[in-house]
Amino acid sequence: MPAAQAQPPRRSAWTIAASSALLLGVAALAACSTPRVPDGIQAVTGFDVNRYVGHWHEVARIDHSFERGLTRTSATYSRNNDGTIKVVNRGYDPRRKAWKEAEGTAQFVGDPERAALKVSFFGPFYGGYNVVALDENYQWAMVVGSSLDYLWILSRTPSLPADVREHLLERATQMGVDVNRILWVPTGGEQLAARPMPR
Repeated sequence: MPAAQAQPPRRSAWTIAASSALLLGVAALAACSTPRVPDGIQAVTGFDVNRYVGHWHEVARIDHSFERGLTRTSATYSRNNDGTIKVVNRGYDPRRKAWKEAEGTAQFVGDPERAALKVSFFGPFYGGYNVVALDENYQWAMVVGSSLDYLWILSRTPSLPADVREHLLERATQMGVDVNRILWVPTGGEQLAARPMPR
């Protein structure tokens, strides 16, 4: 009888599934580590991070679960020794009568004079942070995330003049943002109302 030929070891279905999951996980991490700028969106150029750092009031946003219901929201940015930026987001939950705070790290995805950054609050997972409109005196800013579903309007003061709000809404509309989803954020003790930003 001829000698039996050696057969290659069979890979179990579990091994194949585990390998596929690992590859998908690596791909997801790679995607998260380099968040994209939404199509048609241009980050501000001539950006000066030293003028941008400091305290900002979040006066408007597209609402998401991680901020839902929060009022008096703010973001504070400061420089780290390694060139990254420390991010501290804070907001008040009137239902629980408690403050919520999250600390993260941001870094530029290219030229630091172009306001396209990535920010992480959870280890290697990054989201986009693109400053798309900025006052020449760094008194207000509009930020878009990795998609047009994420938008924040920031101000050095708790409120913005009506003409600035109108200007930013027009800019957001031109970029393709659904401005009906933009919420005005209360800066005092009042409840957050599920209403569009006033025009």
